[in-house]
Amino acid sequence: MPQPAQPPAALAGPRKRPGRLAALVGATALAAALLGGGAGAAIVGLTGGSSASSTTASSTATGQTISNTTASGDVSAVAAKVVPSVVQVNVATGKGTAIGSGVILTSDGRILTNAHVVQGAQTVTVTTSDGKKYQAKVVGSDTKGDIAVLQAQGASGLTAATLGDSSKLAVGQQVIAIGSPGGLQNTVTTGIVSALNRPLSDVGGGDGEQQNSPFSRQTSNLTSGPSYTAIQTDASINQGNSGGALVDSQGRVIGINSALYSPNSSAGSVGIGFAIPINDAKKIVDQIGNG
Repeated sequence: MPQPAQPPAALAGPRKRPGRLAALVGATALAAALLGGGAGAAIVGLTGGSSASSTTASSTATGQTISNTTASGDVSAVAAKVVPSVVQVNVATGKGTAIGSGVILTSDGRILTNAHVVQGAQTVTVTTSDGKKYQAKVVGSDTKGDIAVLQAQGASGLTAATLGDSSKLAVGQQVIAIGSPGGLQNTVTTGIVSALNRPLSDVGGGDGEQQNSPFSRQTSNLTSGPSYTAIQTDASINQGNSGGALVDSQGRVIGINSALYSPNSSAGSVGIGFAIPINDAKKIVDQIGNG
């Protein structure tokens, strides 16, 4: 893969070593100047280093992008079924604000998202697809598995998602990603399963040198960051998609979108995204619920 002509401004600092993978990043979007921290969206690159990327996104921005071309049928029907089960997650920390996504598990407001979306959260607000807002609390989280569970306060009658079986996935099958990239809620993109059982360490390099983790913490080979094997997809996943749904052609959630690869810290999706298999997520949710 060719190197960028010059490193982006966000990567200014120590001299870069060309020709190596830098770091994997969580696909959350900063809605204000978040100075590093768990919700920072870093990118995988060929520059030998990466940094948190700040963007400006309005928490009230809404939009919908739908592609209607999949081998398995009409994407709009799947979107109509699943979009009501995906929420936008707005987080305020001591350092700023951030945007992610979440998947509704129960009609009374139990919500699944990424741990890095709510890391350091002082307040959490979830917005349903029809614009209703709820304050939420973090029930529990697993930073290694990058899974967290929220509870929306006073919620009822929400549309719970149908969870699938990620063990039955096949490379090449059609998938659909739903979330709030850049605060654009109810965004739908399509693609295929590009690979299965992809260790995050394969993306972060492996020569033992210090690298940025998916969430802007310096780690050695991601050992202190999240640790899971991911579903790789070419469905467009960008900052803000973290915690959102990756679904099959029947509208069943088979993964939780969590990270993206990009050749430098300022670029968006280049067709390499990662999701936590839903079977792994369900185990963590059960542990949190029983804990």
